[in-house]
Amino acid sequence: MQGLLPILFASVAGMGHAFEPDHLLAVANLISRRNTLAEALRDGIYWGLGHTTTLVLVGAVILLGRVTFLTSPWFEVAVGVLLVGMGVSRLLEQRRPPAKVRPGAAPSRAAFAVGLLHGLAGSGALVLLVMSEIRSVWVSVLYFAVFGVGSVLGMFIVAGLCSVPFTQRMRISRVVKLSAVTLSSLLCIGYGGWMIWENVRW
Repeated sequence: MQGLLPILFASVAGMGHAFEPDHLLAVANLISRRNTLAEALRDGIYWGLGHTTTLVLVGAVILLGRVTFLTSPWFEVAVGVLLVGMGVSRLLEQRRPPAKVRPGAAPSRAAFAVGLLHGLAGSGALVLLVMSEIRSVWVSVLYFAVFGVGSVLGMFIVAGLCSVPFTQRMRISRVVKLSAVTLSSLLCIGYGGWMIWENVRW
């Protein structure tokens, strides 16, 4: 029973991980550029895959080297800088006329890259910390598989929910959509700035 506790933790943490504030803001910022629910959901999946990729790569080092994972506040700082940059970039984009981009190209790659960086911040670090204490290789592999599936599924749900005020299918006015984009961008900048302030030793 004790050996199953990490798996139970992974099943809960994987799904709940997607609902952390920095993840919600990052994904909302990404999908605010999308026009359909399908595109938004695809970005959610790419984010989840990128996030899981980072955890798997670092977890493999822990598993093969049997090293103890140490958390660092600079991971949080990096995510904070990313959020500020995403918020500012989205605000500046509103001033330019919309460009015709091939559906699913650059935005999906951006979602994957953002997920990669988020993998070592927040509860992602906690996941690796728990994993470093597991002695069984097979339990470790199952632990990552369960967390990875939960993370992708959770972000798939988050992307669908966050896309509601942004997609054209909702048939909302341009003013409402503009307000939603501005608010999400300002929240992104504000929360990112708070993460930097809290984790940098001034």
